[in-house]
Amino acid sequence: MFGFESITFGIILWIVLAVTLSGLIQGTLGFGFPFIATPMVAMVADMRTAVITILLPTLATTIATLLTCGSLKPVLKRFWLMPVYGFCGALAGTWVFVGAPNFPYQLLLAAIILLYLNLDRISKGEWPLIRRHERAFAPLAGAAAGLFEGTANVAAPPLIIYYLALGIGPAMLVPALQICFLIGKTTQFSVLTLRGGVGMAQWAATLPLVAFAISGVFIGARIRHRIDAETYRVWVKRALWVIAFALLAQYVYLNWLR
Repeated sequence: MFGFESITFGIILWIVLAVTLSGLIQGTLGFGFPFIATPMVAMVADMRTAVITILLPTLATTIATLLTCGSLKPVLKRFWLMPVYGFCGALAGTWVFVGAPNFPYQLLLAAIILLYLNLDRISKGEWPLIRRHERAFAPLAGAAAGLFEGTANVAAPPLIIYYLALGIGPAMLVPALQICFLIGKTTQFSVLTLRGGVGMAQWAATLPLVAFAISGVFIGARIRHRIDAETYRVWVKRALWVIAFALLAQYVYLNWLR
C-alpha cells in the first residue's frame, strides 16, 4: 500500500483494528473516527499517508451515522448554513495542509480544546453569550471546524464546543455534526485528488477498510440510543479531554520520539 515503507500482516491487522475501534467510537458518540484512527495509523506511516488511508472510511462512517439519526429536517432548518461555513474552512485548511503538512496543527487544536474545557468548568457549562448570539458564532465554529478538518484531520471539537454551548441534545447534535463532516471530508477528498497528487489507485487501496469501519458504527449506534442526554454530554466532554491529550501525544510521537 502507498506511503508505507513495507506492508506486513501485523501492519494490516493494526490498521483494521484502528478503523474498527474508531467506527465503534463514532457510532457511540457521533464523532471520533478520525481522531482515533489518525494517530493509530500514523504510528505505522507518515501523517500524510495516515490522513489519506482513513479518509474514505471516515466518509463512509459519516454516512452510516447519518442513517442511524432519523429525520434531518429539524437540523437542516436550524443549522443549514453550518455546512457552508465548514466547506470554506475545509477548502482553506486542506490547501494549507498540502503546502505545509508539518505545521503543528495538533498543538493549536489541543490548546483550543483545553482552554474551552477549563472555561467550561469555571462557567459550569453555561455559555449565555453564545446562546444569545447563536447566528453570530456559527460562522466561527463552522469555519474553524473545516480548517482543522483540512489540517489536523479532526473537525469535531469546534463544532462540539458550539453545539454544547447551545444546550442541544444528542438527537440534534449527532446529525448536525455528520452534515458538517460530510461536506468537510468531501472537500478534503476533492482537494487532495486535484491538488495533493492522490490518484484513484491510492483511494481504491483504502476501500476494504470501509466495511470494518461501518460495522463498528452500527454497533456503537445501538449503545448511543440507550443513553440519556445528560450522560451523553458527560461522555462527550470526557472524549474532548481524551482528544486534546491524544493530539498532544500524537505531536510528541511524530516529532520527537519517532
